[in-house]
Amino acid sequence: MIKAKTYENVLLHVDNEIATLTINRPKSMNVLNTATLTEIGQALDEVRDNADLIKVLVITGAGEKAFVAGADIFEMRDMNSLQAATLSKLAHESFGKIENLPQLTIAAVNGYCLGGGLELASSCDIRVGSSKAKFGQPEVTLGIVPGFGGTQRLTRLVGRGKAKEMIATGTMVDAQEAYRVGIIEEIAEPDELMDKVHALANTVIKNGLIAVGMAKYVIDRAADLPLDTAIDFETQMWAQTFATEDQTEGMTAFLEKRKPAFPQK
Repeated sequence: MIKAKTYENVLLHVDNEIATLTINRPKSMNVLNTATLTEIGQALDEVRDNADLIKVLVITGAGEKAFVAGADIFEMRDMNSLQAATLSKLAHESFGKIENLPQLTIAAVNGYCLGGGLELASSCDIRVGSSKAKFGQPEVTLGIVPGFGGTQRLTRLVGRGKAKEMIATGTMVDAQEAYRVGIIEEIAEPDELMDKVHALANTVIKNGLIAVGMAKYVIDRAADLPLDTAIDFETQMWAQTFATEDQTEGMTAFLEKRKPAFPQK
């Protein structure tokens, strides 16, 4: 049983091997400030350190209006360049922890997903959006560029042209357009969003989780390598799975025409 720490700006709840990290500032549309980014990083450390009990992480925002509506402009307005760089590095550190978790991560995007919110969601492995969600990188409308990874992760999701269009115009796209261009993988009605996300998480949990984690690792580490190098890397990881109990159980169960009972890690 995991007894998660108590935070001021986020909630961490664990149930049936699924952890839910909620950005909990609904009165301010869950915008990200220094304190919130720090707590996100601390909560992610908890998730990482309890990988034997937590199999999937879901990240969402409190309330119905916003996943995360951006970074906190009240905090940023009077920052100098050094302070801005410090905030950016803090966000990169926290969001990098998401990408480096051994567990699969799913963003449940329940409303406005703007600026730092889209950068947070883009750090997750999979994104499921409410049909009423709105997505955008509006930083240029504030006279700045994305600073929490938006120029890089959005580009990797939608391609250079679309990323440049979204960032240069600062305009929002709806859930259907976000799905069409590859920002999100699935759409759900608002009252069905978390059910759909948990169904997805439970499907993942039924599989060999060593293999899931290794597949995530290969995709993330090899995607930008030359194809021949990436294929060699995949072969190495594939071969390593043959030294696991999951491989033995998975293939034995298949041949015996039964569902696998993968060992609990």
